[in-house]
Amino acid sequence: MNPESRIFCVAEHYYRVTFTDTTYNNLGLLRSSMPFIVDEAPEPLLMDLTVDDMLEPRPKEERKRIRVFEGGNGNTVVDQLPDGGYQLIYKDLEGNECALMIADRKFNHVKVALKGNFDMRCFGLTNCIMLSFAIAGSFKQTIMIHASLVRQNGYGYAFCAASGTGKSTQVSMWLRHLPGCDLMNDDNPCVRIIDGQPYIFGTPWSGKTPCYRNTKAKLGAMTRINRADTNFVEKLTPIEAFTSTLPSCSNLKWDIDVNRNICNVVTKIVETTGVYILHCLPNREAAEVCNAAIAVK
Repeated sequence: MNPESRIFCVAEHYYRVTFTDTTYNNLGLLRSSMPFIVDEAPEPLLMDLTVDDMLEPRPKEERKRIRVFEGGNGNTVVDQLPDGGYQLIYKDLEGNECALMIADRKFNHVKVALKGNFDMRCFGLTNCIMLSFAIAGSFKQTIMIHASLVRQNGYGYAFCAASGTGKSTQVSMWLRHLPGCDLMNDDNPCVRIIDGQPYIFGTPWSGKTPCYRNTKAKLGAMTRINRADTNFVEKLTPIEAFTSTLPSCSNLKWDIDVNRNICNVVTKIVETTGVYILHCLPNREAAEVCNAAIAVK
């Protein structure tokens, strides 16, 4: 046995990942997390995750099936435990089990067993850490959103849309045609409320785009992409803004505490930040029209 442990800092939260045996499981599974490694945590850990392939599923009589979630990369089987915690099994597109995860109610203490080849283990561990961070973070005024994130003049602008709708395309137009822009994350940034104001952060989880940057900016705006024949921006009312933003958040909708936490953060975003819909074509004019309407002056 050769244990290995590292502390990571994401959205100014600290968490630890420990590998009980590095024969198959080690930091090589977390290459996108390397920019987030720190020497120590100056405050209590948000979560403590241990990778131990000896972990076994709970007996059927000790868990209640929530549902099986179908995703673009595979399925996730979610069961709830008698103490309020959770058991999750991640499967890839071929139906192979990649990871078993057992977590307490707030995802502060998590255990994971991995299966399969290197790619399967990377997939399983990445999903376990990402979900654990999202749920544990919700208890600390932090949410994870499905968005592409560009920064300009110290403000972060998050573009939300269903996969394949064009959020990355719009961000690429900002990067190509607008001055002072850089990409912070292309899939799963985090928003954290600090002193009553929303800040947005890069994370180790950026989808197919390798953008793993430990970055921070004030949240400038949230914008949902809608394909159209002309380019124009619509500012949403508070109710519209809430209902537009909430579906983009990683959530356990059936968990009353987690859902309440996330709704509270979204409410604070709506109260402090402009939320818009960009009706657009995939062109330079769309970026210019959008920037003129939403950028913090």
